[in-house]
Amino acid sequence: MGKTYNLTDGNITKTLFRLALPIMGTSFAEMAYSLIDMIWVGKIGTEAVAAVGTVGFFTWLANAFILIPKIGAGVGVAQSAGQKDMEEAKKYIKHSLQMAVCLALIYGFIMIVFRKGLIGFFNLGEARIIKSAIDYLVIVSCGFIFYFINPVFTAVFNGYGDSQTPFIINTIGLIANVILDPLLILGIGPFPRLEVIGAALATVISQGIATLIFIIKARKTIVIFSGIHLFKKPDLTHVKMIANMGLPTALQSGLFSTIGMVLARIIAQWGATPIAVQKIGSQIEAISWMTAGGFQSAMSAFVGQNYGAKKWERVKKGYFTGMTIVSVIGIFATALLFFGARLLFSVFIKEEEAIRLGIQYLKILGFSQLFMCIEITTAGAFYGIGKTIPPSITGIILNVLRIPGALILSSTSLGLDGIWWAISVSSIFKGIVLTVWYIIVLKKQFIYR
Repeated sequence: MGKTYNLTDGNITKTLFRLALPIMGTSFAEMAYSLIDMIWVGKIGTEAVAAVGTVGFFTWLANAFILIPKIGAGVGVAQSAGQKDMEEAKKYIKHSLQMAVCLALIYGFIMIVFRKGLIGFFNLGEARIIKSAIDYLVIVSCGFIFYFINPVFTAVFNGYGDSQTPFIINTIGLIANVILDPLLILGIGPFPRLEVIGAALATVISQGIATLIFIIKARKTIVIFSGIHLFKKPDLTHVKMIANMGLPTALQSGLFSTIGMVLARIIAQWGATPIAVQKIGSQIEAISWMTAGGFQSAMSAFVGQNYGAKKWERVKKGYFTGMTIVSVIGIFATALLFFGARLLFSVFIKEEEAIRLGIQYLKILGFSQLFMCIEITTAGAFYGIGKTIPPSITGIILNVLRIPGALILSSTSLGLDGIWWAISVSSIFKGIVLTVWYIIVLKKQFIYR
């Protein structure tokens, strides 16, 4: 299905692009699930968007737990492949998949049991929005096992140098979602009009289809999946190694999601429309951070394999080549969000007040796109050398500062725009700090080798 590339030899720019382009496609496919939901749910109205957007914070929080096995699988497989040790790669795969299944079951159970309190946190006010949000949360939670396991399979194939396979499989899942969304949300043909519930069902079914195809492909990829027994007792040494690599990033992501929820509560003071605006705006902005996310995964795999193979000069050149590429992407994203704000936002919603607020959101966030792209890519370089703490420290400190920043700036004449400025400025600082930190680490690596 996909071609595997040796990342330790050949032209660096071509290697990065060959690896990154399918990963970027995979990232867009993963993002597009909620994006497509938003487009179709937006046809129902702002209330439905607010309901789905609210639950989005909990699926966003789920990504923090997914990152533990995902990072462990990606880095472990990449470094093992660089060392030509496939037996060690299989151990990382087995334990990452076991961890993903366990975390999915636990997280889904908690979401269902505490659904009313979790949705109640946002003070949505209107009973109809609250009921829709709860229904959506329960259905999505039942499918979390697919939501958790697909990124781990994706990380395994990427780390091995085959980024085409996860792209193809995730795209098939996306196509299923594109077909099911209008049928189940709007009730086209023989299908009932399920609205928000339909969006949730379409997502779960589509992700389940992708998981099934991943399993079929894994059974045929003997070199890294043969002899893996998921029901065998885990080795605590590998569980600890995976946790050590993934936990710092997971903590950062979890805190990031929690901060997003707190900001949503602050935003709710201006009503349901700004909540919908922030959710849709973040989906549009995801065009750039998902693109950078593709290079992050490519950078992680590239650096991981070359680090494992002890090719230090190639690690250095690969990083600066990747940074040049994502800088161009970041500048383009800034121009797109600033000059195309109205066109982009009006795709999702037609209410003039929401569009007006959305334009402001995109223009303000546009200033931070370059810095966000270099931060995300640099984090991938850190992951590749097995150092996940620096990106986490940088992210945690500057993300936490968004809350006082939002409270202070929104209390001035900036109002709601003050919250957007708090987010944008923190992204700028994250990009600067993390890049300087990695260059310092890179220099030390060369001094002591």
